[in-house]
Amino acid sequence: MDSTTWVGATAKQIARAVRRGDASATQVVADHLEQIGISDPALGAFRVVRGGEAITEAEKVDDQEDLANLPLAGVPVAVKENTPVAGLPTWHGSAAARTPEVAEEDHEVVRRLRGAGAVVVGVTRMPEMGLWAVTDDEDGPTRNPWDLERTPGGSSGGSAAAVAAGLVPLAQGNDGLGSIRIPAACCGLVGLKPGRGAVPVDFGDKDWFGLVENGMLATTVADAALGFAVLAGQVPGKLVEPSKLRIGVSLRSPAAGVKPDEPNVSAVTKASKLLVDAGHDTVTADPTYPTGVALGVLATWFAGAYKNSEGLPLERLQPRTRRHIQLGRAVTKAGLVRQRQRDAWRERSIQFFADRSIDLLLTPALATAPPPAVQYSATAWRKNMWANASYAPYAAPWNYAGLPAIVVPVGFRPDGLPLAVQLVGPPDSELLMLAVAGQFEVLNPWQRHALV
Repeated sequence: MDSTTWVGATAKQIARAVRRGDASATQVVADHLEQIGISDPALGAFRVVRGGEAITEAEKVDDQEDLANLPLAGVPVAVKENTPVAGLPTWHGSAAARTPEVAEEDHEVVRRLRGAGAVVVGVTRMPEMGLWAVTDDEDGPTRNPWDLERTPGGSSGGSAAAVAAGLVPLAQGNDGLGSIRIPAACCGLVGLKPGRGAVPVDFGDKDWFGLVENGMLATTVADAALGFAVLAGQVPGKLVEPSKLRIGVSLRSPAAGVKPDEPNVSAVTKASKLLVDAGHDTVTADPTYPTGVALGVLATWFAGAYKNSEGLPLERLQPRTRRHIQLGRAVTKAGLVRQRQRDAWRERSIQFFADRSIDLLLTPALATAPPPAVQYSATAWRKNMWANASYAPYAAPWNYAGLPAIVVPVGFRPDGLPLAVQLVGPPDSELLMLAVAGQFEVLNPWQRHALV
């Protein structure tokens, strides 16, 4: 971190300095807005930057008499564009999908961030209706700060790019089939998808039948834990060093015919060794991914697009989106979105941990490198489906089960892009996974930002 700017500081460092009076929220936010102006034209991470409004809100933070109870005092944050921010339209990934009116009030997670002292500097881009694991729209692709020719993932791609480039220390995202964890893996970040019910969702009928969870993207485990505590309505505290755990390790892909490439296999090997170095036991433990679950995930994905398209100008939506909606209409009419199937998979997944006597499961985060940053929105639906399924199959089953999962950086691919692994746990294991991720960070510190 440059001593003349707060850009590059962690959320915890900023909040501590603002609470102590060593820095002003106004200066911190001004520093980050300046960096956004410099770096974002190349990245395309932000849909809207709230320059003047953010400075005004930072001044209000500085004017508060008691900052002691603000865990995010003065911290600049970004919010994904499908999450209502008072005074802004809710874009949902394109001009065609945006709401016609501005939001009258903040979404609950935005309200909690602001209540903790954070300042919303802007909203970040996502693919249309959040359907894809790549981020692009009619304005062009959002780019990965580690390699501008690669995608930052999706659907929280803009949030991940903003954090990885140091434009904000924290960004909110949401995860319906991997939309926090996939961008975290692409951009070398910590990305936690909480389990069902841990954090408010409140997207009405746009929650993909309950698959979606809100969470945060961060460059450190401590910041990820702080962001999770704020969103979950908890009092932030120190992570507790875990006792000796038994952790299952699996390379098995949930997608038939898709296998992890050598760098992603090596990432799991490295993470397994780190776990042993931290004092834990590791055992091979392959989940069985039934065909019915894969079909259920696909049906819910399609049906979610159909359900969320109500009232939208379908003729203005991207061709890939329209195809998704058509399939969603068909599977909805056929009754293929089945809650009992999801409930059965959840029970089976929870039982998997008990039957194998494991506390957590370690898997690859991705199967291949992030795809190129191109305008997939202008290409055929089939190409989009293959691009998504072939590089990022490991996340979706755990949304379908409603279990918590986290992505943690572990190094770099030979091409210089980040490598990461995924940890999955039973219900209410978010803090345990964060604590284990913290052990990874201590034993194997990672480079926090790409140099854009």
